[in-house]
Amino acid sequence: MAQEVVGSVSWSVFIGLTVIMFGWICYMTATALARTWRPWWTNVLYGVALGAAARLMEAMLFRGELLSLRGYLCATIYLVAVMLLSYRAALSYGMCTQYPWLYERSGLFGWRAKPGASV
Repeated sequence: MAQEVVGSVSWSVFIGLTVIMFGWICYMTATALARTWRPWWTNVLYGVALGAAARLMEAMLFRGELLSLRGYLCATIYLVAVMLLSYRAALSYGMCTQYPWLYERSGLFGWRAKPGASV
């Protein structure tokens, strides 16, 4: 069933390897990119590379199909989404902590100018 839906060997392999392990790697990578003020599109490049790494790990450790397009696309779309959300949350946190006299938090992913602050 997992092979037809996400292109993985089993659901436990997909959840354990892609969702948890590589999701954590993507979260940490996106946070590092946000802290060093890199542009958002670098997350997409790293996400594509990490999607290939997830496929390689599944093929080496669990005898999964290495060249599964469905598996690569499912993993990469999930990993890029995690990276973009993590990047935006970390960037919002960084803007509000580095410039507290100018900006205040506006939700998890945004910030706004404080009233009376000239931006």
